[in-house]
Amino acid sequence: MKYIPLTQGKKAIVDDEDFEWLSKWKWYFQIGNNGKYKYGGYACRTSKCIRMHRVIMKASKEFEVDHINGNRLDNRKNNLRLVNRFQQNQNSIKRRDNTSGCRGVNFFKPRQRWVARIQYMGKRISLGYFKDKIDAINAYKEASKKYFGQYARQVS
Repeated sequence: MKYIPLTQGKKAIVDDEDFEWLSKWKWYFQIGNNGKYKYGGYACRTSKCIRMHRVIMKASKEFEVDHINGNRLDNRKNNLRLVNRFQQNQNSIKRRDNTSGCRGVNFFKPRQRWVARIQYMGKRISLGYFKDKIDAINAYKEASKKYFGQYARQVS
């Protein structure tokens, strides 16, 4: 394990065998619109910018590269996997108006119940209404495992 320096004092973690060839370029750190980091590292050669994790995985356009542990600065091969768009969407953050603290679960005032929902293949699936927040969270966890298997994100 080695570190590639990025701008803004950040570092990306890479495998030893990737360090030398990745060190040929200057890598940048970018902050996203949400104030968190958008890309853990990218390099610009002429007018074309490339992302470090995509270069390491030799990813073609039809695939996304997922950071398994969620750390976009960890570009070791054992933390990267090729995924499709639906699998990558498991990484989306919970909504700002979320009332449960858990993705896919919120309080539905008209029924005075917790509702659990999941989105799969572009369709929103209702998992039911629950008196207890924990039951709604558990329903979401089970559905996430069912629909996304190993790509399911852990929820609190």
